[in-house]
Amino acid sequence: MELRHLRSFCAVVKHQGVSRAAAALGLGQPTVTTHVRKLERELGVVLFDRVRRPIRPTLAGAKLAELAGPLVEGVDALAARAAEAEETGPVSVASTPDIIPHALLQPVRTFRAVHPHVQLRILSGHRPEVLRMVTDGEVDLGLLPDPERSPEFDFQSLFPYDRVLITPRGHPLLDAPLDSLDQIAAWPLIVMGPRGSTRLMLEREFQRKGLAYEIVAELDTMDMIKRYVALGLGISVGPSLAIGPEDEESLGVVDLGHMLPIEQTGIITLRGKTLSAPARNFIAVVERTLGQRASSR
Repeated sequence: MELRHLRSFCAVVKHQGVSRAAAALGLGQPTVTTHVRKLERELGVVLFDRVRRPIRPTLAGAKLAELAGPLVEGVDALAARAAEAEETGPVSVASTPDIIPHALLQPVRTFRAVHPHVQLRILSGHRPEVLRMVTDGEVDLGLLPDPERSPEFDFQSLFPYDRVLITPRGHPLLDAPLDSLDQIAAWPLIVMGPRGSTRLMLEREFQRKGLAYEIVAELDTMDMIKRYVALGLGISVGPSLAIGPEDEESLGVVDLGHMLPIEQTGIITLRGKTLSAPARNFIAVVERTLGQRASSR
């Protein structure tokens, strides 16, 4: 017994005619007639009294309509709810603590303006945690600097992820050319936690060169780090995307692109994963917004 046959049968009962049922279902009249005939043959009963007009269900037809009507309506409601979910989300995104409050803000603002009814869920984590969330299906996509290239992931590059030195205004490092990590290692450092990508890179370079260094504070976000640096409690190295025009009033900022590797930030998704329409729309907004960011640099 096929659902489409039951749907046509219930429509004929409801609209008291094959032609009106066909119009309501968006089908041809012969198709609806065929569906009803096949249902009668399968059940071995006559479902309609076709002598009188409008046609009426027989006793067997009335009983079937009583039983099948709620079933058809329920299935149709499920389809409508599934279609609604496909349009309204939610969309789950994971990214790092330095990207979420800075680079991700404008794409989210743009997406919300165009798709106000789609729920966004944004999770924070360091690179290994973001990769795990994408792998486990906990999120639809991740936004990461230079993720590990792996056959299980697709990666769409968006913009370069470079680092800058952050100091208080008037700091001695701002007065002379900066050409060696030795100059940075000589000062007290304020850094992100041990899993932060910039800290890992910086310490790896220090250790490669055999440099001694002192970490005086670990903080959770670049915004916290900037405030502590501005107070003169140390210097830091962080992503340039975390520096805004307003920061130049309280901080000294020096580009380190000539001293530290420049990575690519991009969207990472699980290869072969079927993304919902809202997730695809969000990715399109991110690509458009942050792609413009890259072209303007």
